[in-house]
Amino acid sequence: MSKQPDAIWLNTSSSFMCFAQPLLRELSNHVSVARWEYIQTQDEASSLDVAIQLLHSYLQLSKQPLHLIGHSTGGLLGLLYTRQYPEKVKSLTLLAVGADAAVDWQAHYYSHCPYLSRQKILNAMAYNLFGYQNEQTIQRLERILEQDLDCSLSPHSLFKRVSIPACPVPVPLMVCGSTDDIIVEPEALQGWRPFLTDGDRYWECQRGRHFFHFFEPRLVAEQVLDFWQSLHQNTGGICSSLKV
Repeated sequence: MSKQPDAIWLNTSSSFMCFAQPLLRELSNHVSVARWEYIQTQDEASSLDVAIQLLHSYLQLSKQPLHLIGHSTGGLLGLLYTRQYPEKVKSLTLLAVGADAAVDWQAHYYSHCPYLSRQKILNAMAYNLFGYQNEQTIQRLERILEQDLDCSLSPHSLFKRVSIPACPVPVPLMVCGSTDDIIVEPEALQGWRPFLTDGDRYWECQRGRHFFHFFEPRLVAEQVLDFWQSLHQNTGGICSSLKV
């Protein structure tokens, strides 16, 4: 960590990184955002505990707490890390992470495995996650989903699905979702409300489905930056130098 960033984007899927780039570009116009990425091969076991310890080794290099932000399983990783090491976290922003924080698109995929072929599920998920697209785009999205299924961090598998219920978070928290997300539906997102305290934020994007931060990057960035800025009112605001 050669230069102290303001925030860390937590990425647990190299295939999904393309969907984060528009938001990161918007954020990087105002703050310094670093990207932390967990990468594994098909031969490696998927372990959130290993990812937490690797993230902790990275954040040990920081002299001060940082804002953590992540989408879906990246947000889940940030949540689990924050519960263990709250002193390293200035705030936590969760995108498409419901009250059962373990629910991701893969949980839905595995629930359909006993009834449909892999290809049919991926095709249906591409439409459900991204809406109507032309055939060429759908095929490309299917390949991205297949890569994520094979090589990303997820608590789920064909043999088990995990549940991680919500509980109070020991740092300022922002919860964001989309009203038309079929993976983390509004009711699941609203399950966070009983655990929010003064200064926490809850916000729903009116469209964009599960990857609303890709379809509405400027709007999401405005909400996140306003949250971060509210935490810096007594310290003169967020540093404006940046690099993603």
